[in-house]
Amino acid sequence: MKIVATIEARMSSSRLPGKVLLPVSLFAHRHQQVRDRALLELMCERVSKSRYVQEIIVATTTKPVDDAICQLCDDIGVSFFRGSEEDVLNRVLSAVTAANADLICKLTGDCPLIDPLVIDRTIISHLAGDYDYTSTCLWNRTFPVGIEVEVLWTNTLKKTAEMTDDPIDRVHVTYFIYKNPHLFRLNAVTALPSEFAPDLRVTVDTKEDYEVVKEIYKRLYDVSPNFTTKDVIDLLRQDSSIAMLNRHIRQKHASEG
Repeated sequence: MKIVATIEARMSSSRLPGKVLLPVSLFAHRHQQVRDRALLELMCERVSKSRYVQEIIVATTTKPVDDAICQLCDDIGVSFFRGSEEDVLNRVLSAVTAANADLICKLTGDCPLIDPLVIDRTIISHLAGDYDYTSTCLWNRTFPVGIEVEVLWTNTLKKTAEMTDDPIDRVHVTYFIYKNPHLFRLNAVTALPSEFAPDLRVTVDTKEDYEVVKEIYKRLYDVSPNFTTKDVIDLLRQDSSIAMLNRHIRQKHASEG
């Protein structure tokens, strides 16, 4: 079985253009100096620590503006696939089909604090039952916004692509799946008690979000690059001034693009 993690990423975000390549200044232990690391690079580093993901593919678009994403992938040795900007479902499906993936760990580039431990628990939970789709944010959110993992079979995504041409389903890759529980076997993964923090926001969709995530990296990465979701929550509980920076930001509904 081949398990591939896809990261959907593009430069033309509506609320914060270029967000996946925004820099974070971190101490580089090997060179004993501070250097800028792009959010997407840091996310790929975290995903690579999964015990089960065998390949990472950044699924970006064919637009010239996204050449910069492809260049970063080349620089850090991560695979990329270019497809439609609007038909993200087909972009992801084409990427995993080209990679001969059996199982997809679907991630989005606005989650640079994704936790490899949560990725692995989600994969394990999916494989433990006869499920089509497993998610950490299926019904009631238990993790912070931005700790979001979806796992599904490539065949499930192929079936989805054949069943719907609705633009909202094509933009939001798994929308059709979790909106049709009578057609698919769904499974939810919930946060451990130490990870329960649905009120916190660690995704990057606005400038305020970026400031929060940048501060988290600055506080935690030099202590341990392998910091966990629990570490993030503990930091934000201990220093509420960080979480206050983006507490007023409203998470967009899928229907808003």
